[in-house]
Amino acid sequence: MDRHDDLCVCFHVPLQKVEKFVRLNDPKHASQISECYGAGTGCGWCIPFLEKVFEDHQAGKPTDLKMSREEYLNRRKTYRQTGESKNRFSG
Repeated sequence: MDRHDDLCVCFHVPLQKVEKFVRLNDPKHASQISECYGAGTGCGWCIPFLEKVFEDHQAGKPTDLKMSREEYLNRRKTYRQTGESKNRFSG
């Protein structure tokens, strides 16, 4: 996934913006990333990925989401079509 691709598709929040938010604000909980233009508050698909950005930041390492934009969007489409319960921030 490219840094300029939307991590939160619902609110068009790119990975780069989320990483910058985390770096500048140093949130104490992953759920605080929702303050970054509402990331994670729409369909919930991106929450596990937002949590990964948070965990990588806490560990002091760069985030590498090892999937293409197309794969990410296809998985999101499947997530939304299944009607499973919405992802939620842990804790």
